[in-house]
Amino acid sequence: MTRRALQWAIAGLWIGVLASSACAVYFKHQSRALFVELEKLSAERDRLNIEWGRLQLEQSAWSAHGFVEQVANRQLQMTFPSATEVKIVQP
Repeated sequence: MTRRALQWAIAGLWIGVLASSACAVYFKHQSRALFVELEKLSAERDRLNIEWGRLQLEQSAWSAHGFVEQVANRQLQMTFPSATEVKIVQP
Protein backbone atom coordinates (compact mmCIF):
# COMPACT_ATOMS: atom_id res chain seq x y z
CA MET A 1 0.00 0.00 0.00
CA THR A 2 1.40 3.38 -0.89
CA ARG A 3 1.82 6.23 1.48
CA ARG A 4 -0.86 8.25 -0.33
CA ALA A 5 -3.42 5.40 -0.09
CA LEU A 6 -2.62 4.97 3.60
CA GLN A 7 -3.28 8.69 4.22
CA TRP A 8 -6.64 8.43 2.42
CA ALA A 9 -7.56 5.35 4.45
CA ILE A 10 -6.72 7.10 7.74
CA ALA A 11 -8.68 10.20 6.66
CA GLY A 12 -11.63 8.00 5.72
CA LEU A 13 -11.49 6.23 9.09
CA TRP A 14 -11.43 9.58 10.90
CA ILE A 15 -14.42 10.79 8.94
CA GLY A 16 -16.21 7.53 9.69
CA VAL A 17 -15.46 7.82 13.43
CA LEU A 18 -16.64 11.44 13.53
CA ALA A 19 -19.79 10.64 11.56
CA SER A 20 -20.64 7.66 13.75
CA SER A 21 -20.09 9.66 16.95
CA ALA A 22 -22.27 12.50 15.63
CA CYS A 23 -25.00 9.98 14.76
CA ALA A 24 -24.72 8.38 18.20
CA VAL A 25 -25.17 11.76 19.91
CA TYR A 26 -28.10 12.67 17.65
CA PHE A 27 -29.93 9.39 18.17
CA LYS A 28 -29.30 9.46 21.92
CA HIS A 29 -30.91 12.92 22.02
CA GLN A 30 -33.83 11.70 19.90
CA SER A 31 -34.40 8.67 22.11
CA ARG A 32 -34.43 10.86 25.23
CA ALA A 33 -36.89 13.27 23.61
CA LEU A 34 -39.16 10.39 22.62
CA PHE A 35 -38.93 8.93 26.13
CA VAL A 36 -39.97 12.28 27.63
CA GLU A 37 -42.91 12.44 25.22
CA LEU A 38 -43.89 8.87 26.13
CA GLU A 39 -43.83 9.75 29.83
CA LYS A 40 -46.03 12.80 29.19
CA LEU A 41 -48.51 10.67 27.24
CA SER A 42 -48.53 8.05 30.00
CA ALA A 43 -49.26 10.74 32.60
CA GLU A 44 -52.08 12.10 30.41
CA ARG A 45 -53.49 8.58 30.02
CA ASP A 46 -53.43 8.08 33.79
CA ARG A 47 -55.12 11.45 34.35
CA LEU A 48 -57.84 10.60 31.83
CA ASN A 49 -58.39 7.18 33.42
CA ILE A 50 -58.87 8.84 36.82
CA GLU A 51 -61.29 11.36 35.33
CA TRP A 52 -63.20 8.54 33.58
CA GLY A 53 -63.53 6.68 36.88
CA ARG A 54 -64.85 9.81 38.59
CA LEU A 55 -67.38 10.35 35.79
CA GLN A 56 -68.58 6.76 36.13
CA LEU A 57 -69.04 7.24 39.88
CA GLU A 58 -70.90 10.49 39.28
CA GLN A 59 -73.13 8.84 36.70
CA SER A 60 -73.98 5.99 39.04
CA ALA A 61 -74.82 8.49 41.79
CA TRP A 62 -77.09 10.49 39.48
CA SER A 63 -78.95 7.40 38.35
CA ALA A 64 -79.45 5.93 41.83
CA HIS A 65 -83.09 5.30 42.69
CA GLY A 66 -83.03 7.46 45.81
CA PHE A 67 -81.56 10.44 43.97
CA VAL A 68 -84.07 10.19 41.12
CA GLU A 69 -86.93 10.00 43.63
CA GLN A 70 -85.56 13.00 45.54
CA VAL A 71 -85.32 15.10 42.36
CA ALA A 72 -88.82 14.04 41.32
CA ASN A 73 -90.21 15.10 44.71
CA ARG A 74 -88.33 18.37 44.99
CA GLN A 75 -88.22 19.75 41.44
CA LEU A 76 -91.23 18.15 39.79
CA GLN A 77 -93.50 17.95 42.88
CA MET A 78 -94.16 14.29 42.10
CA THR A 79 -95.42 12.11 44.93
CA PHE A 80 -96.71 8.60 45.31
CA PRO A 81 -100.50 8.45 45.21
CA SER A 82 -102.22 7.45 48.42
CA ALA A 83 -104.03 4.14 48.62
CA THR A 84 -107.41 5.88 48.25
CA GLU A 85 -106.32 7.55 45.00
CA VAL A 86 -105.32 4.29 43.33
CA LYS A 87 -107.93 2.80 41.03
CA ILE A 88 -107.52 -0.68 39.63
CA VAL A 89 -108.99 -1.13 36.19
CA GLN A 90 -109.83 -4.57 34.98
CA PRO A 91 -110.82 -5.43 31.44
